[in-house]
Amino acid sequence: MRIVAWNIRAGGGVRVPAIGRQLQRWAPDVVALSEFRATPPSGLLRAALADCGLVHQFTTADPRRPTLNALLVATRWPLVRIRLRAAPLERARWLAVSVASPLPLVLGALHVPNRVSGRKYPFLDAVLACARGWSRGPALFVGDTNSGRRGLDEQVPAFSAREEGWIDALGGCGWRDAFRHLRPDTRAYTWYSPNGRNGFRIDQAFVNAPLLEHLKDAAYVWGGAGQRRRRELLSDHAALIVDLAETA
Repeated sequence: MRIVAWNIRAGGGVRVPAIGRQLQRWAPDVVALSEFRATPPSGLLRAALADCGLVHQFTTADPRRPTLNALLVATRWPLVRIRLRAAPLERARWLAVSVASPLPLVLGALHVPNRVSGRKYPFLDAVLACARGWSRGPALFVGDTNSGRRGLDEQVPAFSAREEGWIDALGGCGWRDAFRHLRPDTRAYTWYSPNGRNGFRIDQAFVNAPLLEHLKDAAYVWGGAGQRRRRELLSDHAALIVDLAETA
């Protein structure tokens, strides 16, 4: 079972046909997109995913605010949207669904606001509250967290003790950073600052204990990079590909 999480940057725009082809090459069973929008290009991408068999879809995009960054989850299997009492209040940036796959699980797609918005830490606290009170079986929270570990996930200082503490607290209640679980000391950057060109790993999947035994791999891939094109041709973020075994 393959899950692809990707921040596609501002709804995809003219890059949508190439984004769709790249997603098809990765052959996902579940896709979770950040910065999906209620714009015509995002709509075309939604249709392209359905054509690839990912016909079960939920989005938080709002047609009344088409340029608002939102989320899309698309899968091969039926979905049910679920409400969690402690969930973040950011309706566009949080989407929890149960996936009726051969390995049934809950996926929480997220896009954490940046620090200057003043909304980041309440969002992180809400995600942590969901994790601490979890009782719904195998699950993962995945997406753009705008957070990381100091030193290890940054080329220059950017992350705070509170952001690193949030990752530690998730680990403390059984939710492991999938990439770090498999590669504790590997440096990988999923976004580069447009001015300083410094790298940061800000896209993660946190897998809970019942799902961790199914984890096979978690890797970052830049769309189009295998075609000797520039790294950020399709998006300014790398995609996160998580592979799960249906049986432990």
